[in-house]
Amino acid sequence: MATGPENGLKRIVWKRIKETIIEDCRKSEVWKILILDHFTTRLLSSCCKMSDLMSEKITIVEDLYKIREPVLEMKAIYFMTPTAQSVDAFIADFKPKPKYKSAYVYFTDYCPDDLFHNMKLYCAKYIRICKEINMSFMPHEAQVFTCDNPRAFQSIYSPNSQDRKKTLETLADQLVTLCATLDEYPGVRYKKDANMEYAKTLAELVDNKLSRYYEMDDSNKKKEKTQAQLLIVERGFDPVSPILHELTYQAMAYDLIDIQNATYKYKSKDGSEKQALLNEDDMLWVKLRHKHIAEVSEQIPKMVKEISASKKQPDGKITISNLAQMMKKMPSFRKQLTQKTVHLQLAEDCMVHFSNNVEKLCKAEQDLAVGSDVDGIKVKDPMRTLLPVLLYPYSTYDKIRAVLLYIFSVNGTTDENLNKLIQHVKIEDEREVILNWKELGVPIITSPSFFSRKPTRRDRSQEETYNLSRWTPAIKDVMEDAVENKLDPREWPYQSECPTAWNGSGAVSARQKHKSSTQDERRTGSRLIIFVIGGICYSEMRCAYEVTQTVKSCQVIIGSSHILTPSSLLDDIKALSKRPMETFTIEEKSND
Repeated sequence: MATGPENGLKRIVWKRIKETIIEDCRKSEVWKILILDHFTTRLLSSCCKMSDLMSEKITIVEDLYKIREPVLEMKAIYFMTPTAQSVDAFIADFKPKPKYKSAYVYFTDYCPDDLFHNMKLYCAKYIRICKEINMSFMPHEAQVFTCDNPRAFQSIYSPNSQDRKKTLETLADQLVTLCATLDEYPGVRYKKDANMEYAKTLAELVDNKLSRYYEMDDSNKKKEKTQAQLLIVERGFDPVSPILHELTYQAMAYDLIDIQNATYKYKSKDGSEKQALLNEDDMLWVKLRHKHIAEVSEQIPKMVKEISASKKQPDGKITISNLAQMMKKMPSFRKQLTQKTVHLQLAEDCMVHFSNNVEKLCKAEQDLAVGSDVDGIKVKDPMRTLLPVLLYPYSTYDKIRAVLLYIFSVNGTTDENLNKLIQHVKIEDEREVILNWKELGVPIITSPSFFSRKPTRRDRSQEETYNLSRWTPAIKDVMEDAVENKLDPREWPYQSECPTAWNGSGAVSARQKHKSSTQDERRTGSRLIIFVIGGICYSEMRCAYEVTQTVKSCQVIIGSSHILTPSSLLDDIKALSKRPMETFTIEEKSND
């Protein structure tokens, strides 16, 4: 099972699966087959290992959509999404001839009546159990979830979208299953903004679906609201955080290194290809992921030296090749060193990028984002801050990020000025990557009809920060204000009221320092759930942990349809102009 906090999302999900699917089947001593579709495969992989399943008498895990040999003496557990594709594949396993002795069927969410009737019609005599377990979200980390749907960005924000309403409905259903899994019935609030209308729409959908879900509990009593708040906000609320070069370890690695599916691929000194999973099974990753790269670069060699000293290794400069030699000589602590070698390599990779270009970029980016320089002096002419970036031979991609930060800093620019910037960066054919931000409600061209007021930020001038990491994601202000009961109801209207005692007792300033304790030891208190329409970035994920660590009385959980990197967000923004037919043509080609 994935290592993580005792009350982390992954453990909660695995516990729920054990209490429903596994518990039902435990009554039978027979070894069973577990059959999963694409979503449930990823869901189970995120929260348990094959050894966990083996210990529950599940001997084989199969793909629902692949051709499988019949095993008539075995019982099959089907864990799948309630879609026509999944149900058709299930029916094919029993019609005309059964592949298994019997079926235990579990859906992630509500199964539509027509699909349920089809199953009954063809497979009724083989189905022993059919349940909906309400779990259609993905636990990404201990305090982070996604709806596993990057396409939601296009569906919601493309002016040519044909499935916006359906996508928002699906996201609302997934949020309800998150609340059900956490056993929370939260009060729902949303960020009010004249240029962003989808937060209100989603808040209404979620609140209505929650009230229907909790209409009656098992004892036929209406469930009361729990000590939880759900805040819904749109990506356009803070366009700066996902575009800045972030210098904390996880965010920096995902921005600068090509990490796919949490897998870091690298070459060892002997030239062989290696890969490592960056997840919560790696406790060193959990310990380092939110630290500044300066601290990470300092700490990893120290850790390696400690191990070396314990094995009477001579002191010296720690390099990858030295480590390789030590590992060959001492198999007993090879495993211990492997983790540290991976992070030494990853930190080195990040620092190479930092030294080459990122360090110079960061000063300009931070000044534009924060609106003042390192000494706290206000940036009076943001164009003077931007020009050196445009004149230096940075990549086009980095220049686009800087131009966007300039436009965000001045709250939109003139048509003439924007055209000059686009020509300067030589992106005349790709101007959509800048212009399409308007679809998110972010002012790009100033106009009398498009009024946007910058949110008031918390004063963090007394907080210790690195000079190149002065920006704090706007969502952290929201988290701290919510926990301290300071969110303005005019800006954050209630879709449904929270309990009167919401965190009133036990609420402490989110800026106070507390004695640190491991997350595993923390109490079960109130919860703040934040959902960002349009994707979250790694720096925003970090904020959820930081606020939770500071405020022991409240656990902050953050989620979205998917997780963003600067490059994936810019690709998504650019694609918003595509017509539905263009997207369809691309999909057709990729399926050939």
